[in-house]
Amino acid sequence: MGVKEELGKKIKRMRINRGLTQEQLSEAADITQRTLSGIEIGENFVTAETLDRLIKALNTTTEELFATNHLKSEKEILEEVTNDIQIISRNPAKLDILYNVVRSLMKE
Repeated sequence: MGVKEELGKKIKRMRINRGLTQEQLSEAADITQRTLSGIEIGENFVTAETLDRLIKALNTTTEELFATNHLKSEKEILEEVTNDIQIISRNPAKLDILYNVVRSLMKE
């Protein structure tokens, strides 16, 4: 996968995680929805100006956007989390912490 595709996937994942539609993000970044779609599927690469607008519209940082440790698929992430939960479940203190974290996330 090339850099255009990786960056596009990351932008799409951040948009979805923030509960935004393509229309909402494109409006906030002052770009067309077609342009955003092209970026998200790796068809178009962003200009520096568009990248700056997207970073502001996503309320993120350049560092977070370009972090490569978050390029796992949702399936891979879910598998890892499921395995981690199995391990954590053997430790009551850690299980209690995990429960509180999950409850806190569910309130958002």
